[in-house]
Amino acid sequence: MDKSTDKELLALIDQAVAGDKQSLETVILSVQDLVFNLSLRMLGTFPDAEDASQDILLKVMTHLSSFRGESSFSTWVFRIAINHLKNYKKHMFARFPLSFEYYGDDIKNAGIEDVPDLTQDVERSILAEELKLSCTNVMLQCLDTESRCIFILGTMFRVDSRIAGDILGITPEAYRQRLSRVRRKMADFLEEYCGAYGKGKCNCAKRVDYAIQNHRLHPAQLDFHTAVPKEVLLDVKAAMEKIDDLSQEFSFCKTYQSPENLKKYIEDFLNGNSFSVVENG
Repeated sequence: MDKSTDKELLALIDQAVAGDKQSLETVILSVQDLVFNLSLRMLGTFPDAEDASQDILLKVMTHLSSFRGESSFSTWVFRIAINHLKNYKKHMFARFPLSFEYYGDDIKNAGIEDVPDLTQDVERSILAEELKLSCTNVMLQCLDTESRCIFILGTMFRVDSRIAGDILGITPEAYRQRLSRVRRKMADFLEEYCGAYGKGKCNCAKRVDYAIQNHRLHPAQLDFHTAVPKEVLLDVKAAMEKIDDLSQEFSFCKTYQSPENLKKYIEDFLNGNSFSVVENG
């Protein structure tokens, strides 16, 4: 963000805090994709990410008057989002936690040959692509919450270690070391098991029916296939340091536009009686 744009955003924030509804909507819309993508990678599913994003954006709106401009606005929002998501217990994988050991065993020992065709007239190639994107997203749930934060900040949003360390409450050096370790852990798993991003034998097209049978894939609800890709980056000026040589291993880390339901939630909130909470916050 250049200085003129930065000044424009600060002016919009001041107007929003003063009670201007249009300015507040513009400010919130500027970060909703960032919040949604962070939530999606942290929680694993579109419905959970949408619910958490609503909570986070509400926090942003009601705490907007506390923004002092000491960091970029997106970094400030990221800090609120990270703190919320690290303690978020309402998502599916909080109830059914995963591990790399479990995931690897499932890949090796699943009886995929014994499952009938369950594609429901949906092209197998489309279902395979949905499964691939879903699988790599869910794979992040095998990491502990802190490691997941570190991986997402460094790999998806390419945040400078000084800023990432500040967000997570660790030193830049510790952040770089932990990012390198967790990226290696992810890369090793992909190399061993994944046929799409590594040299493993796991084949998405062959696992489609098994995934449908186990309610991991729903032909009538293809969230990743219908999501609109978007480049979402934190507004940080420093270039990303070279941590390792693994960048090409994580090409699945795409970002998406926020669902229409999330946009409608913001509009309904601002047009309802709850807007007074922001004005008085």
